[in-house]
Amino acid sequence: MTTTDANGRYAEVAMTEAMRHIADQLDVPSHDAQLLRLTNNAVFALPAAGIVVRITRSTVLHDRVHKVIRLATWFAERDAPTIRLAPQVNQPIPVDGLLATIWQYVQPTEPAPTVEDLGQILRRFHNLGAPPFPLPAWDPVADARSRLADAEALRDDEADYLLTWCDRLAPRIAALNERSKGKLVHGDAHVGNLLRTPAEVVVIGDFDPTCEGPWQVDLVAVPVGETRFSRRGAHARLAHAYGYDVTQDPDWPTLREARELKMVCAAVPLLASAPGVAREFRTRLRSVRTGDQHARWTPFADLQQAGGTR
Repeated sequence: MTTTDANGRYAEVAMTEAMRHIADQLDVPSHDAQLLRLTNNAVFALPAAGIVVRITRSTVLHDRVHKVIRLATWFAERDAPTIRLAPQVNQPIPVDGLLATIWQYVQPTEPAPTVEDLGQILRRFHNLGAPPFPLPAWDPVADARSRLADAEALRDDEADYLLTWCDRLAPRIAALNERSKGKLVHGDAHVGNLLRTPAEVVVIGDFDPTCEGPWQVDLVAVPVGETRFSRRGAHARLAHAYGYDVTQDPDWPTLREARELKMVCAAVPLLASAPGVAREFRTRLRSVRTGDQHARWTPFADLQQAGGTR
């Protein structure tokens, strides 16, 4: 079995084949499999089997897989408000050079989770403290630089500006991390990563970006989204539910810049293959370069061929 297509990419058909191979190994049905996500990971729900299969789409993500397993095990021991690994499965499962993790399936239940749920979940999550094993440090600049190094359709002036931005922001990130040692950060805290269970319990998932750093990072996406996506009201509700207004934090300018750097650079690997994303990337970059806080951005996921990038 092979999981790569003719272009060397991990395509949907190949990931589906890999998922069915794993289901056969586990001796569980996969006739009702549903593809939930196809980004850095291919995520499939298998409701009849009561599991979710999550397959990495790159060998460079293997370290993350092992980190996620350790975190999920620790979260379960602490009875944290998180999704759970499937019991009695040796994790991870290798599949054609990639790694898969198996999770308990959560039947989505109405009403959908809210930003108030996010605030309450994050308070519990941050109160867990740091786990008794090392986590990577929060480093949005390193992530941005890695995306820029892989760019194919980035103009020289754009690359120069973004690299200079990284250089300018890096020492501020390092200083903020130094003051925030030992703090648990989810790393991608948004309502889309929440699930409400049939027992009316809200849990959070996706621990790939979980790290150590300033806990305030997890409160930044909502207020930045209000400004850039012209959304109103959610930040006030999040601040009330969590009990803290991150926009009043002394480090808010650095936190906001770090989030915007991520929101701009997320598109860089897709510039050559997704024209809509390329146009939106340049809208975002132009507004940052000119200091225009009123320019409206469009979520990448709303654009055709966006490939699930936010």
